[in-house]
Amino acid sequence: MAIAGRVPLDEIRAAALRIADSAVRSPLLRLPAEGIDELWLKLENLQPIGSFKIRGAGNALAAAHPDALRHGVSTASAGNMARAVAWYARRRGLPCSVLVPEGAPAAKLDPVAALGARVIRVPFDEWWRALEERGHPLLTGHFVHPVADVAVMAGNGTIGLEIVDELADVDAVVVPFGGGGLSCGIASALKALRPQVHVFAAEVATAAPLSAALAAGRPVRIEHERSWVDGIGSGSVLDEMWPVARELLDGSIVVTLDETAAALRTLVQRGRVVAEGAGAAAVAAALSGRAGTGRVVAVVSGGLIEPSVLSRLMR
Repeated sequence: MAIAGRVPLDEIRAAALRIADSAVRSPLLRLPAEGIDELWLKLENLQPIGSFKIRGAGNALAAAHPDALRHGVSTASAGNMARAVAWYARRRGLPCSVLVPEGAPAAKLDPVAALGARVIRVPFDEWWRALEERGHPLLTGHFVHPVADVAVMAGNGTIGLEIVDELADVDAVVVPFGGGGLSCGIASALKALRPQVHVFAAEVATAAPLSAALAAGRPVRIEHERSWVDGIGSGSVLDEMWPVARELLDGSIVVTLDETAAALRTLVQRGRVVAEGAGAAAVAAALSGRAGTGRVVAVVSGGLIEPSVLSRLMR
């Protein structure tokens, strides 16, 4: 179902029940940080598939009518949602096809193929149109939109429920911004339970469409530069996500690739946590102090990073 506004709290609570047997309750780990009273990490990299996408995909498929799944499932994803949908499809014995942009990392796509999904590579612009049009001629089966879907966002919002349950006096939460489904899902839960909590998007300077949209007052096309931070960043904010992001998010914190790399090294060296670029970007944004200096949670969205990239950045 397409998104028409913030996700109702009862939908998020229902999602928590649907995914209880597949998604783990990820831990909050405190990370020492100068200039911040308390920095906590929400470790979604510890999910069974290595990212938060297991929550949204699981809820979307559990909520779908059985007739909708007769011909299988599909999605358009650069990696993590593809893996999540393929993981559930294999569990349920459903055929699965995924549309991926050219240049998507092997660390994310190889496990998708290993799960039995049909991987279809297309140019980035064609892949982006599939998100805008909610499907593609080469895809078969029930299409799970990776971002702008009520059930997907409700699944993502369960992260917000867990944060409030464990850290009721949280001041701010920083979430990587890819298409907005994660940040707006979490914000839907937080704003319903703790309206005073600030929710910030984290973006990298090489691809920060939300920051540009907030400055212009509407979605605008930007120059999208590919980098090792492959889980977030695009050429624009999806039109249907813009009203929700504008309402729920308290701003975008844009960090450089160098700041993100430094945050990744901090995660490994101090926290013994391996994160992909998107998750490290949220930590970099929190460490910048621009989300406030009180109790701040950074959502480490996933941990699927190419070993060669991790090795290079650690050096």
